[in-house]
Amino acid sequence: MKEAAELKDPTDHYHAQPLEDNLFEWHFTVRGPPDSDFDGGVYHGRIVLPPEYPMKPPSIILLTANGRFEVGKKICLSISGHHPETWQPSWSIRTALLAIIGFMPTKGEGAIGSLDYTPEERRALAKKSQDFCCEVCGSAMKISLLPLTSGSASSQADKEAMELAKQISFKAEINSSRKCITESPHSSELNHSATLPEPQQDGINRGFQNPTTSTMSEIQNSTTPSNQEHTQPISNNTSMSPRQRRAQQQSQRRTPSSTDFNQPGPRSS
Repeated sequence: MKEAAELKDPTDHYHAQPLEDNLFEWHFTVRGPPDSDFDGGVYHGRIVLPPEYPMKPPSIILLTANGRFEVGKKICLSISGHHPETWQPSWSIRTALLAIIGFMPTKGEGAIGSLDYTPEERRALAKKSQDFCCEVCGSAMKISLLPLTSGSASSQADKEAMELAKQISFKAEINSSRKCITESPHSSELNHSATLPEPQQDGINRGFQNPTTSTMSEIQNSTTPSNQEHTQPISNNTSMSPRQRRAQQQSQRRTPSSTDFNQPGPRSS
C-alpha cells in the first residue's frame, strides 16, 4: 500500500502504520500543537478505513486522554466517517493526521466525541500522555516520534496543520441536528401546507350564502319572465274589421286577464 510506505518512517509530528493482520485499521501518533494547551503532549489513536476508501472517509478514534476528544469514541470531523458528504478522495491518512493536530486547539462546540476541558486539565493530560503505551501495536509515546526540533520541516508541518484546520470546516453536532430538522420530510410538509394559497373571498361567500336570499333570488328570477309576458304590448288592431273587433271583445270578456284590469279594453264602434 502506497500510503503505508510513505508514512513508514516517523516524523517529529506524526506517524501512522496499519496493523500487521488488518490493513483497514491503522494506529497513529501525533504531537500536540505548539503554543497551545496540548504543547508537549503525544497522543495515540486508531484510523479505521472503510472498504470503499479513499472514496469514503475513515473513522478516527483517540486512545490517549487529551481533554479535547473523547477516548474510544469516533470523533466528528468533516474528514471523518460522520460526514461523508464533505470528504474528498484526494485526501489521505496524512491529511487526517494534520487535521487532528490542527483541530486540537479549537473549541468542541458540542460535536460528537468532543470535550471542552479547562486549560489546566489539558496541560496535565499532555504531560501524562508521554507515559502511554498501546497494548495493541506496542507503540510507546516517548519513542514513537522523532525528537522535536526547530528545523524547517517541523515548522512546515505546523503550518500545514493550521492551514488545513482553517480550510476544513468543523462539523458540530448541534449544526448537524439543525440540518436534520431543516431537511426533515415532516418539516417540508409543514412548510408546504403553510404556503398553500388561501381560498378566494368570493368562493367563501358562495359557500356560505344565505339560503333565504338564494330562495328569494330564485323566485324573482322565475317570476320575471311571467311578468314580462303579461306586460307585452297588445298588438295593433287598427287593421281589424268591425266583425273581428267584436269577436275579440267577446273572447276577452269570457277570459279576463290581469292586463284587462290594468288597461282599458278596446271600445266598440
